[in-house]
Amino acid sequence: MDLAPVLDGFTVVLEPTNLLYCLIGVVIGMLVGVLPGLGPAATIAILLPLTIGIDTVTAIIMLAGIFYGAQYGGTITSVLLRLPGEASTVVTVFDGYALARQGKAGTALGIAAIGSFVGGTISIVALSFVAPLVAGFALDFGPPEYTALALLGILLVSTISSGDRIKALVAAAAGLLLATVGRDSFTGAERFTFDNLNLADGLDFVPIAMGLFGLGEILHALEERHHAVRAPATVSNVWPSRKDLRQSSGAIGRGSVLGFFLGILPGGGATLSSLAAYSMEKRRSKTPERFGKGAVEGVAAPESANNAAATSSFIPLLTLGIPANATMAVIFGALLIQGVTPGPRLVEDDPELFWGVVNSMYIGNILLLIMSIPLVGLFVRILRVRATVLAPITVMITLIGVYTVRNSVFDIGLVIVFGALGYLMKKLGFDPGPLVLAFVLGSLLESNLRRSLLIFEGDPTGFLTRPISGTLLAVFLLVVLGPLLSRLLARRRATSDRPAKEPV
Repeated sequence: MDLAPVLDGFTVVLEPTNLLYCLIGVVIGMLVGVLPGLGPAATIAILLPLTIGIDTVTAIIMLAGIFYGAQYGGTITSVLLRLPGEASTVVTVFDGYALARQGKAGTALGIAAIGSFVGGTISIVALSFVAPLVAGFALDFGPPEYTALALLGILLVSTISSGDRIKALVAAAAGLLLATVGRDSFTGAERFTFDNLNLADGLDFVPIAMGLFGLGEILHALEERHHAVRAPATVSNVWPSRKDLRQSSGAIGRGSVLGFFLGILPGGGATLSSLAAYSMEKRRSKTPERFGKGAVEGVAAPESANNAAATSSFIPLLTLGIPANATMAVIFGALLIQGVTPGPRLVEDDPELFWGVVNSMYIGNILLLIMSIPLVGLFVRILRVRATVLAPITVMITLIGVYTVRNSVFDIGLVIVFGALGYLMKKLGFDPGPLVLAFVLGSLLESNLRRSLLIFEGDPTGFLTRPISGTLLAVFLLVVLGPLLSRLLARRRATSDRPAKEPV
């Protein structure tokens, strides 16, 4: 591995402007994590217009900081108020709040800060070694391989992500349909434009993301948010004891490794990683009854896992051009706005961007560790601000932001339409994440599928003759048929275990 680009990446990060934006990103991320209902995807979507006038590396460093900073911000309210600011910190509520009730809120937050730092750092180191290897392997990708990869990515997000699988598949199908709006890139024919010139070039990613994640989340949060503010627990004994560190060290290590691998998977992400890490620690514990009653491992494992997963999810984005989750899809959109196409050539063609973003995570994790405890009091005070005050300000910023991208009133209308759609999806139990991911991957899937069929002269079995695309399609079938086969096996076992009727 050539270390020169890695060292050059540190030179990029240590520029004063990039350091400042890294700090801004992690602070905004922590703030977003504290505010329930907003989330990093919504915040990054709202801030997309602001990144247009900023240097590409600087903008992505800030957006990345918002993403992994939000993972720790959600911990603060989970521990102090039993109110998870992020979906990935829901599990932390079980033991974090129990520790706070025992007067050990500081211990819980300290363990969470250490676990987040270690998990993030381990994941960054692994990312530095794994990502170039993945990028080198991906150089062998052609249209058939990208077709299979996009198809697998959409399916995994729809089936692995939390929530109803059927609803996730419906949302993904809607996203694929939206991706077809506009002129056909091969024939020039207009599709679903209804003779509207604003739709001739297709739907823009920014209004869709800002509507579904920004306006839609705000409307839903206003309805769901509790008006009564709980009294936060007192923070004391910030640094964990030696006993607590010994108890949690194994959980931190295991959670970091598990989170790294689950974060790479499309649909895996921080939420699944935190749940899996907590479940693993509870199963392997000799005293599982302690979990839910104040076990430090119950805080250490999920916090390490969700930060490791947040970092490793950059691997498929930067090396394959495949966003692993909704937030990565929004960052993917930010890169496209900046004129950068993520993929296997990014490491070689734009090492300053690649290693600048990766190495900024080292600095960002150190900043989070330093700031996490001192800023707790400030973030708890912010929770006392009424949602009726914050929501109108956020909506105004969203609408002004989307207008400044293309100076288009039509885009404002799109934000309102997709905001209403996002609200209805939340109300009906549909996750907007698969829709956005399918929309992003839709054009990639369609163009590469049609190129592949041209290569194979219309023969779809050609995908199976290439090793990589054939393997990816085999995994696709395994994901599709796996649940069906497991159900059939379970039924057979239940039938065979059922005692035979005694003869009369």
